[in-house]
Formats: sequence, structure tokens, C-alpha cells
Amino acid sequence: MSATDQTATPATTATGAELPKFGETILKVTDLQKHFPRRTKGIIPRPDAPVKAVDGITFELRRGETLGIVGESGCGKSTAGRTVLQLLKPTGGTIEYLGEDITGVTGGDWRRLRTEMQMVFQDPYGSLNPRQTVGAIVGAPFVIQGIKPKRGVKAEVQDLLARVGLNPEHYNRYPHEFSGGQRQRIGIARAIALRPNLIVADEPVSALDVSIQAQVVNLLEDIQNEFNLTYVFIAHDLSVVRHISDRVAVMYLGKVMEVADRDELYANPQHPYTQALLSAVPLPDPRKANKRERILLTGDLPSPINPPSGCVFHTRCPKFRTELSDSDKARCTGEVPQQREIAPNHTVSCHYPGPPPAEILVLEDDPEAAYDPTALRGAGDEEVVTATGSDDPADPTRA
Repeated sequence: MSATDQTATPATTATGAELPKFGETILKVTDLQKHFPRRTKGIIPRPDAPVKAVDGITFELRRGETLGIVGESGCGKSTAGRTVLQLLKPTGGTIEYLGEDITGVTGGDWRRLRTEMQMVFQDPYGSLNPRQTVGAIVGAPFVIQGIKPKRGVKAEVQDLLARVGLNPEHYNRYPHEFSGGQRQRIGIARAIALRPNLIVADEPVSALDVSIQAQVVNLLEDIQNEFNLTYVFIAHDLSVVRHISDRVAVMYLGKVMEVADRDELYANPQHPYTQALLSAVPLPDPRKANKRERILLTGDLPSPINPPSGCVFHTRCPKFRTELSDSDKARCTGEVPQQREIAPNHTVSCHYPGPPPAEILVLEDDPEAAYDPTALRGAGDEEVVTATGSDDPADPTRA
């Protein structure tokens, strides 16, 4: 849809509020922190020794774009997503939504905001109530918010099911009758029911096999284009992130190491941690894979209870081990690097950023080529509306 069309017929949320124009800053997160008190002896938490799951992250999100968040397991990605939506209350920092500070919002104000900010959870099995029908699950947002669609809740829910590739007749079925991919589609239908502005997708494809991942990624892109949605897309798979994201943020031990536009980050990573992650991306071409040099990180991820001093990455940093002088190392161990802009729309939290070795950047020229699910359109999507309700090729009951 063109900008002229959007101006002539502005999109609205389920409550009738006009959606912001494309490019407007929807979300601004500044120095966000989420610390969990830990228990040592007895039952009394020790507030002086918390688990620093998210420790001061900053980023902005514009209308209609997708921000991918990547990093190792345990780096704080999921906690950051839940804290942004205040499913977990932040320990510090601020969260601004459309210019409004919502960090301390409670009660009825959050009920209003819930119509505009939703989440797709990682586990398609644990995120749906097994005792409720699909109709009740997807229709719950209308009931909770007291919104009555013109055609009725049932007709609206059936329309949502059709939009996500399910049969409207699945309305009266229960979650156990569906495969993982279909359950994730149900979760997506529930998330878009009230036409939100912002969706946080917490590793929505990590629990699915490769072919079903492609279908769900395609679905998320189609819905984004249809409703002009804004995504925070959390994932491990850098190929998926490269395919779907406009900008990418790299997290390590509760901190943001690097943020840049997708093409800039994949072509010119400046942080040693980002470079190490990119060097591990599988390549479909064996000749290119054999040419590429891997950057291996030594040691395990440090504990967020007692993170390293200075730069939290210095204990595993290849540049710290092999390239820096003693005075530079002292700076890395004693001074926390600040997130600073080194190029337009490219920020790095590193004292000594620099271009990567050319040998690690043997990537496909086209971002779509690294993760190309387009060949799976059509037949795969048709499979999910079979009489058995299964999209698993191994399912013996599949028609």
C-alpha cells in the first residue's frame, strides 16, 4: 500500500485509534534493566547480588520495521522482550511508547495498551490453554477488552483463523488436536486479534522444524505487510534474522553489543562478538563454507550473577587475547564501554571496534538467499488445512 493510500484511508486499532504513520518512532527503550534477586541461604532474597538478566539496553523501533535481537542462550533476549511489554516489571530504565513513558503504567492504562502491544511466545505447546477451544483462545482478547466486533466474536475469530492459514471450522477444536506449526499459527491469530501496533515475537520458530519455520516466517511477513505491524523478532538463527529483519541488535550477557541496519551489520560487523556469531552461520555452498574462517570463542558464557568487570565480553574476546596491548587490555577490564555511533545507524559497545577478517564474510549476496523459504509457499500452506489438522509429514493420521 502506498503512503498516499495510507493517508486517505488510515488504519485503526480494534479500539478505533489511528495507527501511527510509517517511520514514526513507536518504541524507545533507554538503559532498560531487569535484575532478579537470588536466594542463597534460607528464604530471604539477596538484593545486593541479583541475576542481571538485562543490564542497561538501549534501542529505538520505528513503525513498520522489524528489529531482530540475536545472541547466545542466556544472554537476556527473551527477558528483554517480556520486560518491554512489562510482563516482567523493569528494575530500571525507561520504556516510551509513541512518546509516552509507560514504565510505571499500571491498571486500566495497561489494559488500554494491551490492545496495541502483543506477544507471540516461543513454546506453541505451553502458550495455549489445553482446556479451551481455539475459538475461546483466539476470542479471549475481545472478551477481556470488552470489544464487540460488528459481525460477532465467532465470525471475527474464524476470519482470523483463515488469515493465518487454518480452517475456520477449527473453531471448536482443542490445542492437542494440532501440530506445533498450527499451534503457533493459533498464537499469532490471538496476537493480531485486536490489530496491535507492536508484536514481540519471542523465538516463534525455534521449536519448529525447518519447513514449518519457513511457513511461519512467511506468515509473519504477510501479516506485517497487511496490517503495517512493527516487530521485535527474537531468534537464535542468524539466517532467519537476516531474512526478516530491517535492523539487528546483538546481545551478550544482558547488554547490547551492536545495533545496525541488517545489510550493514552482516557486511561490516564491528564488534568481535558479532563477528564470531557471523562466522558460525552455515553456508549452503560447500565451496564457500570451506573458504571461510571460523572465529572460535573460548570458555563458557559468564554468570549474570557475577559478570566480568569492564567489558563483559573481554573474557572470551579474540581481539583481547591476541591483538591488544597491556594498556588496552587494562581499559577493557576496567572501563565499561558505552554504546556509541560509529557510522549512521550503526552503534557498537566496544572500546576497539574494527572490521572483521575478510575470510568470515563469505555470505550470499542476497539476504533472501541465506534463508529462502519462498519455495515452500503454496503446498506447505495447503497442508495445514487438511482434515486431520496436521502439518507434520511424519504424522500417520495425515490425509
